Amino acid sequence: MSDPTSPFGMDPDALRDAPLFRELQRVMASSSGPVNWELAKQVAIATAVEAGADPDPTDADREGLVQAVRVAELHVAGFTGLEPPGDVIDVQAVRRAGWVLANVEGLRGLLEPAAARMGEALGRAMRDQLPEEAGAMGGLLTQLGPLLQGTQVGQVLGFLAQRVLGQYDVAVPRADGGALLFVVPNLAAFERDWSLDPTEFRTLVALHEVTHRFEFARDWARPRFVELVDDFLSTLTIDVDRIQERLATIDPADPESFQRALAGEDDDGMFGAVLDDEQRLKLGRIQAFMAAAEGYADHVMHAVGATLLSTFAQIDEAMRRHREDERADPVFERLLGVDMKREQYATGRAFCDAVVELTNESALARMWDGPDALPSLPELDEPRLWLARTV
Repeated sequence: MSDPTSPFGMDPDALRDAPLFRELQRVMASSSGPVNWELAKQVAIATAVEAGADPDPTDADREGLVQAVRVAELHVAGFTGLEPPGDVIDVQAVRRAGWVLANVEGLRGLLEPAAARMGEALGRAMRDQLPEEAGAMGGLLTQLGPLLQGTQVGQVLGFLAQRVLGQYDVAVPRADGGALLFVVPNLAAFERDWSLDPTEFRTLVALHEVTHRFEFARDWARPRFVELVDDFLSTLTIDVDRIQERLATIDPADPESFQRALAGEDDDGMFGAVLDDEQRLKLGRIQAFMAAAEGYADHVMHAVGATLLSTFAQIDEAMRRHREDERADPVFERLLGVDMKREQYATGRAFCDAVVELTNESALARMWDGPDALPSLPELDEPRLWLARTV
């Protein structure tokens, strides 16, 4: 089905005549913006149901989680010394599908600008690096972009919905911080699989969620994170050779060939990025922000949980084993092109533990005084550098 004379090894006439392509054109015509969000929602829910039954939470689930959050708020405030957020948080017990719907909206403000930036970078790469006769295919790829990015977003959110316990398992500052979500079917399955006490386990999860809420309630936290991501994406360079290789494998009569070629099944997302020294520096700033945020939440959760919960050791072991197969964060790697390994989160936790050993919790909490107080990647590896600069 390929045409060796075409810049991408494809015959444009074959695409126009293929029923699949005509259907894709219809779907694309219904989309506006860089991501087809309706498609993302449908793909995510379809993927989420693969985990099994997704029953509605009970009133007892809701009441228990509200109580767990209120307990966690008192302990996190007392332990960290951070000023609590000024509002009373709405605690929601949700199904997997409910988590998907909330995060399609909650992450939209972050992912859509990122998708737009990637589309712009792709367009520049097409204009600057491909021959003029490839223009028609570049236009096709631009049209396909929202559909492909919608599929990619849906796959990632659906996969996460099968596993996440709370809202901040995706530890991103949200524009709408008006609720804390807990995915009850996943909590119940985890408790059942590891024979855990539900009240104690949900209290530990609440400690993690509430700590992130305290962090991201700083008025500078979300603007700073968005700034870092936008700065990284603004100078993104696309690997055009890789795009050509993928497109050359498309068979217009084979729907799965579109999925394999364009949606991407590897960890770095739809299109590969070419990182120079400047890009690596920008990437490092994002990595440091996320490692510090997740490391601090883990530090507080473990420190408070160890004194508050009688079954903490059992729960901690279960969660450690649960995380062993999580090599990377799919939201950052597949949707933002940001290399974020779980080991970097562990480095953030080790940094927090080390700072407290050298000083105290109050000194560590100063990392949330402002964007300049957060540790850099070198400081995460060597906490004394951060202490010398800030304390």
